[in-house]
Amino acid sequence: MPPRRGRKVAGAVVTRRGWILFLAMSVIWGCPYLLIRIAVREISPATLIFLRTAPAALILLPLALHRRALSGLLVRWRWLVAFTLAELAVPWFFVGRAEIHLTSSVTGLLVASVPLVGAVLYRALGDDDFSRRRIAGLLIGFAGVAALVGVDLRGADVGPVLEVLVPAVGYAIGPLIVARKLDDLAGIGVITASLCIASVLYAPYAATHLPGSVSPEVVAAVAGLALVCTALAFVLFFELIVEVGPARSTVITYVNPAVAILLGVVVLGEPLTGGLVLGFPLILLGSWLATAPPSPSPASNPLAAEPPSA
Repeated sequence: MPPRRGRKVAGAVVTRRGWILFLAMSVIWGCPYLLIRIAVREISPATLIFLRTAPAALILLPLALHRRALSGLLVRWRWLVAFTLAELAVPWFFVGRAEIHLTSSVTGLLVASVPLVGAVLYRALGDDDFSRRRIAGLLIGFAGVAALVGVDLRGADVGPVLEVLVPAVGYAIGPLIVARKLDDLAGIGVITASLCIASVLYAPYAATHLPGSVSPEVVAAVAGLALVCTALAFVLFFELIVEVGPARSTVITYVNPAVAILLGVVVLGEPLTGGLVLGFPLILLGSWLATAPPSPSPASNPLAAEPPSA
């Protein structure tokens, strides 16, 4: 975890640096859906994961070593692998598969329902109670998902929609594993090790399924995913945690889908449909109502409060 000097206490005014980090993360973690949509036109989802995780791991590894953030990981290797599967290896594969058929806008908005899945999961495990506010949030949020699916998607899109549900569950499980089993470990160490594990898992497939040639557009998309949306994003995310605290940092969860929709419409020319217009505010409002605690208490490990990142 980054040094805690200069960390702002709860309730303090957010600094200019905090706002810059917040805006940067809101944009950076709203971009992956656009870049994945471009990349999977020519690269298989499994190969894309290797090309994304391997460079990011190589970049973050020296930083993690310098901060001595890898200590204690080996004895928790089982939970580290479980976190990798839940947060990176499995979700990114299914997001890539889904985006072969779904627009980046729709995928980004469906993944935004993660807080709703998390609220149900944590209640089922006895980690949380359902107040009237949270029940209302779940009803509103799932109504937004139903509006999006019902208005915009056809029967042929049911498979890809179900594939997006897999990342939604994974992104809900990942922070739970951190909170219960990896909470005392350095966040940058956990994510670096997870990227290494994911790259090793997908290396054999990627080695035999590299495309013969790719367009400059796809090369740029893969580079953006690896260098900006993964390596740089996690460095900035931990800096954001230090600057504003875990509770405030999760607000980017509600901005990322707007960025994903805007980029899909403006850059890729995706239609701004009635389902998006109706589902977007319902899903975000429902997620906020279903997950906002009465009095936020910061998680000791930033990854336990990490927003979903495709």
